[in-house]
Amino acid sequence: MKMPVALLLLLALCNAIKIHGEESNGLCDVNLTLRSRPHSVSILEFGAVGDGKTLNTIAFQNAIFYLKSFADKGGAQLYVPPGRWLTGSFNLTSHLTLFLEKGAVILGSQDPSHWDIVEPLPSYGPGTELPGKRYRSLVNGYMLRDVVITGDNGTIDGQGSVWWEWFTSHSLNYSCPHLVEFVSSESILVSNITFLNAPAYNIHPVYCSHVHIHHITVYASPGSPYTVGIVPDSSDNICIEDCSISMGHDAIALKSGWDEYGIAYGIPTANVHIRRVQLQSFSGSSLAFGSQMSGGISDVQVQQLHLYDSLTGIEFRTTKGRGGYIKEIAISDVDMLNIKTAFCANGHFGSHPDDKFDPDALPLVAKITIQNIIGTNISMAGNFTGIEESPFTSICLSNVSLSINSASSSPWQCSYVSGFSESVFPEPCSELNNPDASSSCFSLLKPNGRAAVL
Repeated sequence: MKMPVALLLLLALCNAIKIHGEESNGLCDVNLTLRSRPHSVSILEFGAVGDGKTLNTIAFQNAIFYLKSFADKGGAQLYVPPGRWLTGSFNLTSHLTLFLEKGAVILGSQDPSHWDIVEPLPSYGPGTELPGKRYRSLVNGYMLRDVVITGDNGTIDGQGSVWWEWFTSHSLNYSCPHLVEFVSSESILVSNITFLNAPAYNIHPVYCSHVHIHHITVYASPGSPYTVGIVPDSSDNICIEDCSISMGHDAIALKSGWDEYGIAYGIPTANVHIRRVQLQSFSGSSLAFGSQMSGGISDVQVQQLHLYDSLTGIEFRTTKGRGGYIKEIAISDVDMLNIKTAFCANGHFGSHPDDKFDPDALPLVAKITIQNIIGTNISMAGNFTGIEESPFTSICLSNVSLSINSASSSPWQCSYVSGFSESVFPEPCSELNNPDASSSCFSLLKPNGRAAVL
């Protein structure tokens, strides 16, 4: 059934967004302006059937191939009406809006033959879960510009339960796919969508720039192994705001490559702004940095978080052989509820892709400010375990109040770490109470929301 042209044009006018504008208090304060897509088609026009059983991969591929011809004519929109649209992996194109109407569900096929096989990412060497090739993500973008995935709270459901079973039983032939992945792309917007049951990551921008993710809901069951919500990876100028994410593993994890491969590729994750998000992680961290951070992670501003029912609240992960750095991180205004460990910095986390890593490639973890934190029903305040040859420095805590639910006499554990704290309860370990470290601490947030070194 073909939708009325007027309705399609109205949807295009209302939902295609140009990502640009002036920056005020931070990356998330970019002034997004609407821009119409002059061309719009429905997936129905390409023979798609929304019964949850018919495979629609070719319909999606044909529709996007057709819309590619409008890239130099103002772009186009692909409209997905209510229905359950089963598909394998497909690629997007530049200057495209993928719009999911309320009641529209894009379903990932549970047949692995419907997912393309691709090479591992170069910053991860032989691959992540398994050496060699990997399954391509359900929705993909490679070297694209100006792409919008949005809707009236439509859904992308990876039907990941079979992938989780294969992962735990070691039955996979290739590494698990993600739901949405953009590679070497820029000006990307993802909004007003629900993501369910990803085989692995939900949204993975890697080697990307200017990515705005807001007003999305992400969920996977607590027992889902290694499911992660949003993973900015060797990418810059990222905004994540007004999202609700509940995952089996990490909710948000910042990464930038693995050991010698990430060091050689050399693209950091930088200029990231995260605010007004609700995060839950069953077996991982609500907000994680690393442990694959060999390209570096820096200049990250985090504000107004609600973290709940998680193994770890905020965690910095690395190990010998990673190289790279985690530095210039400012986290403020966080509410925690039912968290086992509020803060963690672990210098002995994770494995290596192979035996070619350099054990003398020591990571730098420094200039991290955490302020204005309230925690209720916390089991342990913090565990900061640095590296003897490369201690974590300038770890700065201010205005932190945690209600500890245990009678432990040691709510903090620290080794090979130094920093400064003020107005922190319970009293942190002596390594974080060093007045001499205050002069090198990362400052509190400036009025414009950025951060600076004193």
